[in-house]
Amino acid sequence: MRTAYSVETVRTAERELMARLPEGALMQRAAAGLAAACADVLGRVYGSRVVLLVGSGDNGGDALYAGARLARRGAGVTALLLAPERTHAGGLAALRGAGGNTVTGGDGFLGTAQELIGRADLVVDGIVGIGGKGGLRPDAATLAGFAAGSRAVVVAVDLPSGVEADTGEVLGPAVHADLTVTFGTHKPGLLIDPAREYAGSVRLVDIGLDLPERAELEALQHADVAARLPAPGAESDKYRRGVVGIAAGSARYPGAAVLAVSGALRGGAGAVRYVGPAADAVISRFPETLVSDLGPARAGRVQAWVVGPGAGDDASAVAEVLEAEVPVLVDADGLRLADRATVRGRTAPTLLTPHAGEAAALLGVSRESVEGARLASVRELAARYGATVLLKGSTTLIADPGGGVVRVNPTGTAWLATAGSGDVLSGLAGSLLASGLSASDAGSVGAYLHGLAGRFAADGAPVGAHDVAEAVRDAWRDVMG
Repeated sequence: MRTAYSVETVRTAERELMARLPEGALMQRAAAGLAAACADVLGRVYGSRVVLLVGSGDNGGDALYAGARLARRGAGVTALLLAPERTHAGGLAALRGAGGNTVTGGDGFLGTAQELIGRADLVVDGIVGIGGKGGLRPDAATLAGFAAGSRAVVVAVDLPSGVEADTGEVLGPAVHADLTVTFGTHKPGLLIDPAREYAGSVRLVDIGLDLPERAELEALQHADVAARLPAPGAESDKYRRGVVGIAAGSARYPGAAVLAVSGALRGGAGAVRYVGPAADAVISRFPETLVSDLGPARAGRVQAWVVGPGAGDDASAVAEVLEAEVPVLVDADGLRLADRATVRGRTAPTLLTPHAGEAAALLGVSRESVEGARLASVRELAARYGATVLLKGSTTLIADPGGGVVRVNPTGTAWLATAGSGDVLSGLAGSLLASGLSASDAGSVGAYLHGLAGRFAADGAPVGAHDVAEAVRDAWRDVMG
């Protein structure tokens, strides 16, 4: 499990550790890890040209101490000091003692900075640390722009300057890094878009922090998913493995039903029961499906329902499914048709799976607001509806209604932004619900497999939703392997 902790939690852990260590030892640990990462990027340190973008405080100190280590190995290191009077004194002395140079503000500063950055092999972003708020100030933003337009590799110290550490929001100009070297633990902003896009690759340096067991954010990995996947036992039959009901599709959108069933058949449940107007299309594609035309309430026993994909304006099916005393996944049209009070009043688990546009409609805000504040949006939706919410997107987040740890899905590909892909995910996650997984586990495991299947199916080329469904088995085997 990969975890991320808030700024407050990290700072508390740092204070406790610094109280037990000699003065400056913690910063030296961080600087050593940062310098090692920079050396790996450079390949050959001797003779390379390194520019440090240095702000005030400890983030700039980390950059200066790392720069001093690189200078002692033969790199030509120059620090551009954005706040000379508040530059970390120890780090500055170390850099100068190792033969590094400094450039301070004043007339010609930006011109000199542009020239130096243009010739650099590596630029180290030590402008603002994890406590920075609201984007970069003008001079810092200009330097960040120079770095982005240069041929240099940009390495961020702990977090790209200008992004919000706790939320993943980007509220102004920020550094675009190729690599972020973060200390002690991941920060939420390194895992959540839009900030994640600014971080590039992320390298975690262990500096010995003693962190609490409960994190603010967590991301499942292969072993975590494998431990949660359902597996039939010797005495299993199709009913003991779970039956998932699919109430989806319409005369206008029969394909949504077919795709939801395709995901459900690959999600571990023993049987799939379909109810809706697309029965002929479903049976012709998947003859193993159990089909009923009696409506959800009389379709037969299921252990979980999926409702909404391609449903059009059929509010009756959504209402019937929400009255069932089994876990329910609501997607697509079902999100628009579901009564919030009914969802809040359910005693069985409910999993809502909106994309950003659907989430915006439910919250009464713009799509841009949701995409710019994904973490706040998924938490607010979960609280409003009293349900687990899976917010789909470039980073998929899963939040429970009681607050606590939010999960972020690390798999996926931009090629999954294709019609019907969400229907496959709904069926897959609904099948996992029927197999006995909790709403949070069904959502996060389903998203993980779905994202991995998308990668396998696309392999760098356009992909259709049916291709993703076909690749779920490969993803499952990869996880179990």
